Amino acid sequence: MADAGDAPAERDDWRTGLPAWTAARNQPSTYSRAFTEAAAAHGLPRATVLARAGLPADLLEDPAGRVSFVEILQVLATVQALADDDALGFESGVRLPLTAHGSLGYALMCAPTPRQALGILQRFWHLRGRGMVLQVHDVGDMLFLELLPELTLPNALRDFLLPSILTSMWQGVRFVIPALPAQAEIWLPGAEPRSFARYRERLPTVRFGMPAAGIRLVGDKAPLDTPLPTANPEGLVQALAACERESALLGDVVDPVLARSRALLQLGAAGFPGPEAIAEMLHMTPRTFRRRLQELGLSYKQLLEEARRRDSCALLERPEMEVRRVAELLGYSDPANFTRAFRQWTGMAPREWRLARAEKPTP
Repeated sequence: MADAGDAPAERDDWRTGLPAWTAARNQPSTYSRAFTEAAAAHGLPRATVLARAGLPADLLEDPAGRVSFVEILQVLATVQALADDDALGFESGVRLPLTAHGSLGYALMCAPTPRQALGILQRFWHLRGRGMVLQVHDVGDMLFLELLPELTLPNALRDFLLPSILTSMWQGVRFVIPALPAQAEIWLPGAEPRSFARYRERLPTVRFGMPAAGIRLVGDKAPLDTPLPTANPEGLVQALAACERESALLGDVVDPVLARSRALLQLGAAGFPGPEAIAEMLHMTPRTFRRRLQELGLSYKQLLEEARRRDSCALLERPEMEVRRVAELLGYSDPANFTRAFRQWTGMAPREWRLARAEKPTP
């Protein structure tokens, strides 16, 4: 463990310009507690973490307590700075079974089928997944539960947060989809942590350096419509009512224009829809659309980059498709520009990534 007295002071740059909702104490303390418990198991007491983060000593004492999203990030950033273990994100996720997610977790357990559980997860994701937007891509024999950051965070902090969320999600996926498809993977954009090896046996194949973050399932989807052994109609009604109450108390949720824009940016035969087309589908003028994104600190170009990053690997996994054609489909007139962008996303050129992917055995 790093010496708390010698650790460099936490940089607050990432907090600059965060939206107002991040300061509201309306987030469950469950996730911050999981991070401090994981840190304590490796010799870093909760009291040390909270003191170093400049947070109240009793912040996490109440299991039903609420904290702000900024406070969650402060805890996470402090653990990251002080702990010697760079894979504690996975450790904290393992400590969060489906039952740790309150009424939402109970609703998922009571759902009639896995497919309906996924619908509930999308509907109430904002109750437990604030800071990340969940998008479910259901295409052919592939199901991809993708996480898109709601905020711009330093890569190091992002790469500590995503493993925690996706590891916990994976435990939920195993519960609500008992008969998993043949291929299951967790995708992460960062590099593999030095300490990851001890978690490898507890997870499906984890692929690092990917242009998107999420859980990818490929295979027969028939099990999605198979009745769950834990289905409980009465319990589901009660759990959904609790989720509705919690949602009403939460107030501010993901901006609907942002969520809808991301959903509409799908790759078609003519490429991605432009800002004018997106604005028309949202029933607003292009000027209003640009202004709404600016108010969120975003732009169409940033959303397009997210979509390109998301779809690039799926295209590259098709061996018959040349890299030049992939670049063209993604809207790059010069393949070299695509290569530069892909290298920024993954640290590898498209051909290198394709070769590395082909050399790894499929689980």
